Amino acid sequence: MPADHDSQRRAMVTRQIRHRGIADPRILAAFGEVPRERFVPADLAEFAYDDGPLPIGEGQTISQPYIVACMIEAVGIEAGDRVLEVGAGSGYAAAVLSRLAGQVFAIERHAILAQQARERIEALGYGNCTVIAGDGMDGLPGEAPFDAILVAARGLEVPDALRHQLAVGGRMVIPIGDEAVQQLRCVVRTAEDAWDSHDIAPVRFVPLLPGAVAEDGARAATDHRPARDRTLPELIADAAIPLGEIADPGFASAFDRFADRRVVMLGECSHGTYEFYAARAAITRHLVQRHGFNVIAVEGDWPDAAAYDRYIRSKPQRTGAPPPFQRFPTWMWRNTVIPGLLRDLKAINAHRDERDQAGFYGLDIYNMSGSIEAVLAYLDEHDPDTAAVARERYGCLTPWQADPATYGRAALRSGYAECEAAVVAQCRDLLETALAEDGDGLGAAMNARLIASAERYYRAMYYGGSESWNLRDSHMAKTLEHLLDARGPHAKAVVWAHNSHIGDARATEMGSVRGEHDIGQLAREKWGRDVALIGFGTHGGTVSAASDWDGEREVKRIVPSRRDSYERLCHDSGVARFLLDLTGDGPLARRLAEPLLERFIGVIYRPESERWSHYSEVVLPEQFDGYVWFDETRALEPLERHEPNSNIPETWPFGL
Repeated sequence: MPADHDSQRRAMVTRQIRHRGIADPRILAAFGEVPRERFVPADLAEFAYDDGPLPIGEGQTISQPYIVACMIEAVGIEAGDRVLEVGAGSGYAAAVLSRLAGQVFAIERHAILAQQARERIEALGYGNCTVIAGDGMDGLPGEAPFDAILVAARGLEVPDALRHQLAVGGRMVIPIGDEAVQQLRCVVRTAEDAWDSHDIAPVRFVPLLPGAVAEDGARAATDHRPARDRTLPELIADAAIPLGEIADPGFASAFDRFADRRVVMLGECSHGTYEFYAARAAITRHLVQRHGFNVIAVEGDWPDAAAYDRYIRSKPQRTGAPPPFQRFPTWMWRNTVIPGLLRDLKAINAHRDERDQAGFYGLDIYNMSGSIEAVLAYLDEHDPDTAAVARERYGCLTPWQADPATYGRAALRSGYAECEAAVVAQCRDLLETALAEDGDGLGAAMNARLIASAERYYRAMYYGGSESWNLRDSHMAKTLEHLLDARGPHAKAVVWAHNSHIGDARATEMGSVRGEHDIGQLAREKWGRDVALIGFGTHGGTVSAASDWDGEREVKRIVPSRRDSYERLCHDSGVARFLLDLTGDGPLARRLAEPLLERFIGVIYRPESERWSHYSEVVLPEQFDGYVWFDETRALEPLERHEPNSNIPETWPFGL
């Protein structure tokens, strides 16, 4: 799918730069002018305006646009300034600088990168920019002094040669620190032999801050210190609503505070954690039995979920239908928790009129798992190398993914586009067959809408980009709306989906930076306070996940949460299992409103690159109305090891 780079560039300037507080119109105009896609390898051009670094060869990367903008803002470049950049890389930052300064010199130690950068800049006609191959730590004494110096490589201290090449009044920005901790330092030459420096706050340049503030003493039993003097973990411990064992009858009662909502969305920070499934099952039973909820809508394929719906409503299964949820990732809906939930829902429904019975529905009408399986099967047969790229894309291009190494592996091949038409047609055929076979259906109007927009969805899904995320969540939200309308004005829904779907995207980098939305945001926009969004989190333990899409399920050890994450704050509270009600506006909510990292594990988990593969910046109390915490969790077990025994009726959806 050809990229609209002009639109992407405008969106980058707005979302990644201006919305993060950089308002200088000259800087914004410079980023709006320079085509970043020209400064990355051709096979990565589709990722050029993503909010992150990209590999450019020789083990180097092109910096995140926001980082470049921050450095430029910090040195305060004027129209006639002479500027030195150390670490030119692909030449992108030098090109942007050339739109602001009088003369730009850029040094790159890798000769091949310097040559490529020089050719790009010459092709664009930026005649006031010179790229030189050499050792940037020595600077360019023959061209000094400089009004501004930008260094795009970290060091443990400021190189003396560069300090002396600053003009009096000139400014230099350089990252200082070791591999783990770095600060962007601004150095100002105040006189011939005098320099001042200050560190620019990390929050300006990385999406995280230290979580808790060190205190100078332990709390007393009767602690009357002002809230601002207490640590966040202490405030969390005070506000936490302790939860008992999941099997305890009182566990789900803690969620009665949300029972007056029309929609309660229950999240998960991974697709493979036992406690999240067991807790959601207990809460769902309680809401169905005690509070009249009659729609259970899950992040799963509609045709497969229909088999579960028939079971809990004692309807016959379709003749010859295969067992549901047989495709990757099977453990999401064929696990040891689901059979017990379905039996309980069936028992509850047995005592209700048909119109009052609870139903089980898949929100993914477009059958994403089945569609991806069809894509991979087609490519395996016709172009195995392209199939490998497809698996990488489906496994990596999640909204929280920021690992630059994945982009090179997932870049489009020429064969990808050549297979598009056949694959899209195949997916449409699958959809039409599924809708035709679904006796209960969604109604002719809904089916017609789905088929009419199917081609756009499958085309986006095939390429695995951000558009497919927005289309999928938009359709899931529409499906939920349709289900509630179909079940009548008193219908109430419980939704099961990943935190990245049910949390309000506007409070995350997904929405604020990349312009993505999700079902939680769309539900709030539709129903307002009548929606409760409840996230789930953990510090450590094990998880069921694969290493690539369509890979084998593995039990993986979860890396303990980062110190700059919301998860670490919850862990440091010392409370092993709790619910936080985030709907108020007290001291805790105000303190939690500082953006921090949050962990997202989907069906793929790569602990070796966890920071960039699984963490993203959020504002927790704006993302969720409630947050459920399990400090230590264990992997979800697939059903294959625990199939129902032979005395289960034949209508049982897991029957072999």
